[in-house]
Amino acid sequence: MENPIIDFLYLICIILFVIGLKRLSHPDTAKKGNIIAGIGMGLAILVTIFYPIENEANNYLWIAAGLVLGGVIGYVAAMKVKMTAMPEMVSLFNGLGGACSMLIAIVEFYNLPTGTNMMSTQVLTIIFALFIGSIAFTGSIVAWGKLDGFFRDSLVLPAPQIINLIMLLLVIGLSGYIMMQPDINFMLALILLAVCLTYGVTFVMPIGGGDMPVVISLLNSFTGIAAAGAGLIYGNQVMIVGGITVGAAGTILTVLMCNAMNRSLFNVVIGGFGGGGKSGGSDREQVAKEATVSDTAIQLKYSNKVIIVPGYGLAVAQAQHACHDLEKALEAEGVDVKYAIHPVAGRMPGHMNVLLAEADVPYPKLLELEDANEQLPSTDMVLVIGANDVVNPAAKEDTSSPIYGMPILDVEKAKTVIVLKRSMRPGYAGIENPLFFGEKTKMLFGDAKDSLGKLKSEIANA
Repeated sequence: MENPIIDFLYLICIILFVIGLKRLSHPDTAKKGNIIAGIGMGLAILVTIFYPIENEANNYLWIAAGLVLGGVIGYVAAMKVKMTAMPEMVSLFNGLGGACSMLIAIVEFYNLPTGTNMMSTQVLTIIFALFIGSIAFTGSIVAWGKLDGFFRDSLVLPAPQIINLIMLLLVIGLSGYIMMQPDINFMLALILLAVCLTYGVTFVMPIGGGDMPVVISLLNSFTGIAAAGAGLIYGNQVMIVGGITVGAAGTILTVLMCNAMNRSLFNVVIGGFGGGGKSGGSDREQVAKEATVSDTAIQLKYSNKVIIVPGYGLAVAQAQHACHDLEKALEAEGVDVKYAIHPVAGRMPGHMNVLLAEADVPYPKLLELEDANEQLPSTDMVLVIGANDVVNPAAKEDTSSPIYGMPILDVEKAKTVIVLKRSMRPGYAGIENPLFFGEKTKMLFGDAKDSLGKLKSEIANA
């Protein structure tokens, strides 16, 4: 039913989505962008609720209950989630978006009237939304499990690439068989649903934990595409445009993340980076030199330029505020302090940016990979806090390493490198880091938050 007022309001929602997405591209405007996009989504929900439909059933109580329940759960989850668990929450929320499209597709298939032309674009769209939504759902659950440690990288089926190929062919063949039926066969649709859900698991399970930032952005694009497919089912402009926008943004981010790792998406999907392999070896002497808090504090205080490299260990220790306090203490002594941010540091795209923004670190202090590498040779000291793989020289030196060819932060070019770690355990990719045994490197063992606090106190009292 055409309604110019509804269409106009939908257009406003779409404009709000685009403005919000644009503002999300910069930390200074990201908060407002999120609010603007949220207002657009709220308006879209209200408009859809009051959209006139012929022979409409009175489901407003169910809708209101869903809105209240979902809103409460979302609010509580967002308020209570720790910054270390933010990637897991993003994966779960992303999976729920895929589940929504999947459920819409299966319900609409069930509601198809008898005698429907099974070779129609309507049926094809429903199957497409079912397929992509299912992958986004179970794939995101597996990604959550890998990030949370519930699924280990060693839990991989034998010959996963062959299994995935068989599963994909099975999905395509079963979809074609359903469309060739003379009439609706809901049992076949349920079988297809089960196969698609299983394929989502087998698709993500072989991918190593070190590739989870790429996987999250890829699954995010799948969720957007699935939402667009659900929008096509209903002919809803907001769902179509919103889904396409999310899908495009997720795809672009996936490409950027792959470029940051110097790997193709195909290589990420089948390569299993982060699967617990080891580097092929190094000609460096395997002896790590240990630093003390006092010596490190003195070196920091009398440095002209210091660059901090944050990693997932910073998030685990919840040390972002202590890091910012150290930064301010150093600046009070006349030290120039910057942060070097690798695109795939952490467990999700922009993880380190989010952490440092929470601690009110000024955005201009954050250097991207290329800018940081230009400044590292003139840097007196680098503090590596919980970062492993993004500073691993094996990416340049060891052709047998699974991260060989990945652009890294060249921290070894600085005059001195101090690595803050709890132990000598390898990073998330599970490979040895020759940096720890480098001539310029010293290890400061202990909890990052505690170590940073001690460094600040020593600087203040020195």
